[in-house]
Amino acid sequence: MSISVEIHKKLDAFNLDVSFCSASRRIGILGASGCGKSMTLKSIAGIETPDDGKITVEGRTFFDKKKKVNLKPQKRNVGYLFQNYALFPTMTVEKNIAAGLKGSRQENAERVRRMVEKFQLGGLEKRLPGQLSGGQQQRAALARIMAYEPDVILLDEPFSALDMYLKDQLQRELIEMLKDYEGTVILVSHNRDEVYRFSEELLIIDQGRITVSGKTGQIFRNPETKEAARLTGCKNFSRAVRIDAHTLKAEDWGITLDVSREIPEDTACIGYRAHDFIPVWGERGRNMIRFRLESTASLPFEKNYYIKAENGEVICWFVQRETAALLDEKGLPDYLALDEDALLFLR
Repeated sequence: MSISVEIHKKLDAFNLDVSFCSASRRIGILGASGCGKSMTLKSIAGIETPDDGKITVEGRTFFDKKKKVNLKPQKRNVGYLFQNYALFPTMTVEKNIAAGLKGSRQENAERVRRMVEKFQLGGLEKRLPGQLSGGQQQRAALARIMAYEPDVILLDEPFSALDMYLKDQLQRELIEMLKDYEGTVILVSHNRDEVYRFSEELLIIDQGRITVSGKTGQIFRNPETKEAARLTGCKNFSRAVRIDAHTLKAEDWGITLDVSREIPEDTACIGYRAHDFIPVWGERGRNMIRFRLESTASLPFEKNYYIKAENGEVICWFVQRETAALLDEKGLPDYLALDEDALLFLR
């Protein structure tokens, strides 16, 4: 499968200007609310019409402004899973699954039977959506999409309204159900864990533009920009002044860092994830922040410490059970060391 998307659309004061090509089967789009994620999906599906651009899937042109091509949504063979699943409320599960099928009655009945079996909906065929749990609704919505064998499936924040336990369960179910689907699946979310778990390739959208793209794991390791680092879970940032190839002043933390790695010339900021600090008792060494406790917060599985840096900036240190046991034994540290490999040099 391959997908090529170029979308330019102005909506009041907002400009969507995204462009990407991918041969990945699982693509994640990560961004804050209102950044243009859903509008990108709706443009691919044909629900929104771009002002300019071109969209092709597997060599089929869905939209091409220059050539005046704009296929209707029903001609695009795209499955769209909305946040609320968009099942027809007065139709049973089996009728929802059959909606839109164009075969004979017998062919449609056989297709519905296969989908009921595949998505574990046996015994629920005659129920209305309102009589189903959230997980059953999701399976019914996905069964309806898969019944007509779409070329691409678009998932629009499908877990956003769910509690943590149900979200985890449905994410696992969805990944399992889509395992043998050969087409492209695009998931949009503002949840980094969701995107990391699901996607091979990641696009980060900020204010209507793709700022970073690439393999998901690589972007989490090296997000390149401050916004990408923030979206992938980084909590600590400082303005940076590059002194030379191996020395940098972290202005907001009031320290100078000496590193073996070469610092990119365009580094304007550094990031450091809250779980990566190393507690140190005793003398101060290279690349350390003095431990001056501002406040703490106890959570079920970790404890958060908020440290005041040399010039007053608050730094987050999140401590999980193993390190917490060490703190119980030795007391609070004198310094927090920064692991050079965990430093994020950001544009």
